Amino acid sequence: MKTIVFLDRGTLSADMPRFSFPHRWIEYPSTAPAEVVERCHGAQIVVTNKVPLSREALLQLPELELIAVPAAGVNHLDLETSRERGIGVVTCAGYSTISVPEHAFALMMALRRNLVPYWRDVHKGGWSGSPTFYAELHPVADLYGSTLGIVGSGHGGKRIAQLAEAFGMRVLLADRRNAAALRPGYTAFDDVLRESDVISLHCPLTDDTRHLFGIREFELMKRTASLVNTARGGIVDEAALAEALDRKLIANAALDVLEQEPAAQNHPLLRTARADLLVTPHVAWRTDVAMTRLVKQLTDGIEAHYAHAA
Repeated sequence: MKTIVFLDRGTLSADMPRFSFPHRWIEYPSTAPAEVVERCHGAQIVVTNKVPLSREALLQLPELELIAVPAAGVNHLDLETSRERGIGVVTCAGYSTISVPEHAFALMMALRRNLVPYWRDVHKGGWSGSPTFYAELHPVADLYGSTLGIVGSGHGGKRIAQLAEAFGMRVLLADRRNAAALRPGYTAFDDVLRESDVISLHCPLTDDTRHLFGIREFELMKRTASLVNTARGGIVDEAALAEALDRKLIANAALDVLEQEPAAQNHPLLRTARADLLVTPHVAWRTDVAMTRLVKQLTDGIEAHYAHAA
């Protein structure tokens, strides 16, 4: 009989099906890093959405056979130690191919049309006092004919490219920063920064992409450009973003992710409401369709691992 431990069940509201093989299910709403080893002791399968599994922890779990992640990103796992130990890893890449790009596109439209600043000003009487039937309180820009730069060309990047092309946007796929040679169909990273009206991030968080966007990158971007990040918080240097917005190096930004989640109340980007920043609380993936796909991928991955092992 396999023991399955879900370390942060509170992060996944969808129902989990029973598995076909004999098993014992244990779940915790959340787990602190210091509790990992004790709670996973004796388990063959550990399910973790965001709870880190470090090398130190993995070396203390000799019975662990499989790690299942109900997400696409695995930056919270020590993959090298997992490989050394022969521990399988199941992820759910592509489950949010519809939901995250749609959220990113909604954020993009909100930025380019300044929807949130308009609503705030209308609510405060900015339209009521206008001498004409309209109130031109903020600049608005069409997506048609503008350029979208996409960083990360996996499932999400390809999908948002389709949405952008349907709106008549020119799409540039950014090659890796400092790439020795351009891949066919890609544009040099710095050229994408210079030419794009909107940049949307869809890459994983790795050592190479951590703080991929800092002051240097913001200084290369158009002063009228928008940044959208629905990937991972650590890809953007948040202090640099605050400085870039303050210095008006870019027009605005929208984030669904931050380096620390949930965000602290005194987070530099959240201390005051500002017209050039829109933040949503890591909800781009939380649609019913995405949840259904996520649970199916997670379950199928676990089942396939043991079917193959048999």
